[in-house]
Amino acid sequence: MSDEPRGRVPQHAERHRYDRIGWLRAGVLGAGDGIVSTASLLIGVAASNAGRSELIVAGFAGLVAGAMSMASGEYNSVSSQRDTERADIAKETRELSTVPERELDELTEIYVRRGLGPELAREVAVQLTEADPLGAHLRDELGIHVQGRARPFQAAWVSAGSFAVAAMIPLLAVILATSQVRIPVLVVVSLVSLAALGIVGARLGGAPPGRAALRVLVGSGLAMGLTAVIGALVGTAV
Repeated sequence: MSDEPRGRVPQHAERHRYDRIGWLRAGVLGAGDGIVSTASLLIGVAASNAGRSELIVAGFAGLVAGAMSMASGEYNSVSSQRDTERADIAKETRELSTVPERELDELTEIYVRRGLGPELAREVAVQLTEADPLGAHLRDELGIHVQGRARPFQAAWVSAGSFAVAAMIPLLAVILATSQVRIPVLVVVSLVSLAALGIVGARLGGAPPGRAALRVLVGSGLAMGLTAVIGALVGTAV
């Protein structure tokens, strides 16, 4: 016989990762871009036979500019998403107050399409509308969940911070390596860091780590290789 009180739904301690989606996306994007863009910049400058001081100046300039660009870009793009969400929320709120029966029919139809019988779908729609009408429509009609709502400030500071921290990896490699092995060390350190980032991001998001690491390595390797070729060509021409 169950020890649960009658009428009470048992609680299950399941861990889900959907609530990480906002900061995880911004963090992985910022860190990956910090490594790739800074390493590519430094490889391009190093391939033009620039000295150590020029590389350090270019690296720090790229770090600061990149972090500010990430913060601004993330804030603006996520703000656009938030504006769209707010417009949809205002529309649903207005419709619930002016045409509640039509909204109830709409919710019932959604549950019927998902596999419930018409009578049960109507009962579910009625009960959810009595409990939280706006929440039911946002979740089931528009697919807007509280955990996944747009947060511009969070996206901006997470993306900028992760960019700046990650950009220090290739920059430190350039500072510590000698001129003879500077580019190979920079490439190896950057690729290893990117693979590690792919694995960490995959584990936090519950995805296969090997595939994530490979995806990051292929795209980043191509970006750095192309930058090295362009830097060498420009250095030769200048």
